[in-house]
Amino acid sequence: MAVAAADMSSEAPPRPGLAERLDRHSGPIMVLPAVIILLAFAIFPLIVSGYLALSRFSLAAGGFTLKYVGLLNFKKLLLGSQQYHFIGTFGTFGAVQWILLAAVTVALAWLLLRYFRSGAVTVLGIIGRLISVGVIMGLTVLALATFAGAGVPGTLVTTTFYVVVGVTVQFLLGLGLALICAQPIRGRSFFRVVFFIPLMVTPVGIAYAFRMLADMQKGPFAPLVRLFGFDEWSWATEAWSARLMVLVGDTWQWTPFMFIVLLAAIENQPRDQVEAARLDGAGGIQIFRDITWPSVAPIAATVVLIRLIEAFKIIDLPNVLTGGGPGLATESMTLHSFISWRTQDLGSSAAVGYMLLFVSTVVCVSFFNFVVRPTRRFQA
Repeated sequence: MAVAAADMSSEAPPRPGLAERLDRHSGPIMVLPAVIILLAFAIFPLIVSGYLALSRFSLAAGGFTLKYVGLLNFKKLLLGSQQYHFIGTFGTFGAVQWILLAAVTVALAWLLLRYFRSGAVTVLGIIGRLISVGVIMGLTVLALATFAGAGVPGTLVTTTFYVVVGVTVQFLLGLGLALICAQPIRGRSFFRVVFFIPLMVTPVGIAYAFRMLADMQKGPFAPLVRLFGFDEWSWATEAWSARLMVLVGDTWQWTPFMFIVLLAAIENQPRDQVEAARLDGAGGIQIFRDITWPSVAPIAATVVLIRLIEAFKIIDLPNVLTGGGPGLATESMTLHSFISWRTQDLGSSAAVGYMLLFVSTVVCVSFFNFVVRPTRRFQA
């Protein structure tokens, strides 16, 4: 009997059947087709556009030809015939430019020093932060050099201008509106709906609406402009006024996104702390500084990160409002790529797209490491 029991205990357990194995892994199996489709639609265009970025496209009898040219398309953008279009024309540095450059340098050096003192230094972290610092310094130098004196910014600097200035203004406006609508004011539900409407309009529709509104000859504000004696002025013929008009349209569309997310964060802040602070005599500024902002900072950093990713893709407003003009004043990198594609210069179009991918990835990852993660640790 003992021998039989030993033989039975030594037998291997029965292998699960096919149905049981499928049941155990039903979750990954059901998700797998969607993952494969998403990866196919994401990776395949990257591979094809990467091949196009290293080639020269030309029409031929019965079709087209692709000739491998290596990094020539990127060389044209950075150092060659398209440098003025992509990077811009440099001006002479003045005292203001040197002061701003020194301020950015000190800020980046402080961030690096704080990282090295954190005690969590890794080789990958050092490499990533050096890339981030290099790209940010390069963009800063480009912006200062092309906006200085007789300099003319290219599409890289113009896109960076849209992203930095636009997202900053949209965040401040959204935060201000959220703080107002979080107060017990009359009609706040009405204003919440009104503030959210622009986000439901398509970018092309907003671009055409602002194009009609900004028409100084037949637009609704034309009589007011003529009343003040500006009937001969056209915003579309001046670089800065055209850029500001694009920013106004972009801000009108995307401020509601900031507003609705920040409003939800503000309304979910700890009410007991706010009421206790008011009983202790704290003012509105003190409550915002010590209670509201620490509680909404992680959400604010995340929503700014999402908006940064979207802001790099701006194309509808400059295309419809100004066509990228006057000259190249309002042309973004996405519009630059689109125009190159429309003229059948597919290699340059793909190269601009990859440069946009590189810059936006570095900027967004840098923002995540330098801003989003510290705010989350601060909340914890």
